[in-house]
Amino acid sequence: MELVTIKDKNYSNKKVFVRVDFNVPLGDNNEILDDTRITAALDTIRYLLSQNATLVLASHLGKPKGKRNAKLSLKPVAERLAELLGKPVKFAPVCIGDGAKKVVDGAGKGEVVLLENLRFYPGEEENDPQFAKALGSLAECYVNDAFGTSHREHASIVGITEFLPDKAAGFLIEKETNALSRLIENPEKPFLLILGGAKVTDKIAMLRNLLDKVDTIITGGVMAYTFIRANNWETGDSKVEVEAIPMAKEIYKQIRKLHLEFHTPLDHMIINMNMENPQPVYTERGTVPLGWKGVDIGPQALDEYRDCISRARTIFWNGPMGIYEVEAYARGTIEIAKAVAASKAFSVVGGGDIVAAVKRAGVADKISHVCTGGGASLEFLEGKGLPGINILQKK
Repeated sequence: MELVTIKDKNYSNKKVFVRVDFNVPLGDNNEILDDTRITAALDTIRYLLSQNATLVLASHLGKPKGKRNAKLSLKPVAERLAELLGKPVKFAPVCIGDGAKKVVDGAGKGEVVLLENLRFYPGEEENDPQFAKALGSLAECYVNDAFGTSHREHASIVGITEFLPDKAAGFLIEKETNALSRLIENPEKPFLLILGGAKVTDKIAMLRNLLDKVDTIITGGVMAYTFIRANNWETGDSKVEVEAIPMAKEIYKQIRKLHLEFHTPLDHMIINMNMENPQPVYTERGTVPLGWKGVDIGPQALDEYRDCISRARTIFWNGPMGIYEVEAYARGTIEIAKAVAASKAFSVVGGGDIVAAVKRAGVADKISHVCTGGGASLEFLEGKGLPGINILQKK
């Protein structure tokens, strides 16, 4: 996939509308809990500023459903961005109209404006042409660096390019698409897929698309329990995505046909659902007895999975091995993170849970690529074109 990138353009002294993804987690007092998504956009922002461009940054934050919500204001983000850049960031309390125009017109060359939350306006998610036109009127060129939202056909992702046809991808989008394309187009073998967590149905299309490319699949969490149940084995009170079982059975058939290595956990950490303060124990086999719930993979599964990871040369990981948010049940996920980081493979991890897990394990910097968009990365690996990426491809 070849994109038009900001390196192909000249932004000297121009007003540039930059769609970023500053959808950061906020605390009770509107403090930013994790600024990863802000720091991920800095390379693009600094490059454009080095060309003396005036930047109009725009992002969404949370799900305000088309209504103004003070708790989802981007003002704290503007303040954090100013700290990271070491220069002032002008904050526009609106996105369109005279109020936005006044702030943008008041910004000089090499200065930065951040607009208020795009999703305060229903026109953003509706891809409303009038809203897109109003956004486009604030600048001369368009740059998309919001990979995590590029699977959405929203006004600031797609509609705006009708009014700002001079468009390009920022460095983050280029980096994301290069890493994910490497998994699809030319993965070094053996290729290992690590699938955990819930939302099994959301991952099936991606799994189908990668079956003829991968060599080994290892599973944990709800993903594993759903496949175990699809094999008519006991899962006790473990969470299973029942509606995904027919799809899992179909995947099993394809796996056998392709002679792929496919693993569900050899053993599990389980808790007794009939006890008030259950203490976790390990099963001796790969099933879960009635009245018990699987909360993590067991030591035998961990050893087997470490072996699969050590042999791999390409790894994609999406979803935790258990209920990793609970300290007592986090070992499987944390140890898998350490094993992936220590491997010689080209490794890509995607999805909010896993990004948090590799950070918690202290190994994020040892992963080849950490995706900033879970949903977007899954859709990309499904082989679906992402609307926000498609319009940036070289003709």
